[in-house]
Amino acid sequence: MPKKKYLVSLTPEERETLEQLFTSGQASVRKLARARILLKADEGWKDEQIVQALDVSRPTVERTRKRFVQEGFEIALNGRPRQRVYAHKLDGKAEAHLVALACGKPPEGYARWTLRLLAERLVQLEQVEIDTVSYETIRRVLKKAGSNLGSRSSG
Repeated sequence: MPKKKYLVSLTPEERETLEQLFTSGQASVRKLARARILLKADEGWKDEQIVQALDVSRPTVERTRKRFVQEGFEIALNGRPRQRVYAHKLDGKAEAHLVALACGKPPEGYARWTLRLLAERLVQLEQVEIDTVSYETIRRVLKKAGSNLGSRSSG
């Protein structure tokens, strides 16, 4: 059997940090699983033993070992930080117009505003310069503003 390419060797400080995760009660399940994998790997357990004991997949164990060796303790424990940045479709001015629109009377032929109707009308406004907006964006903005129109529950 070939020797392990990615050997985990924890410092005493890293080991203490991992052990404190279990007593704090604040860590996510994924983070705790990674911590257990790192502790067992440091103790010399084989991947198959870790898979059996922790009920995780073999690729998870291998990936955690590899990240520890190549990218360090923090990345192995917490995962890679998210790189994607989402641009907001609506600025403050557009949000204010949306809230004012939602608080106003619904258009002729409608008993109340719907999210899709608000999205359609917001695009038509000359004061707001957007080409498209989804009803889900409308829901999030109204929810943030405290409007009940943006809530998922209708009852």
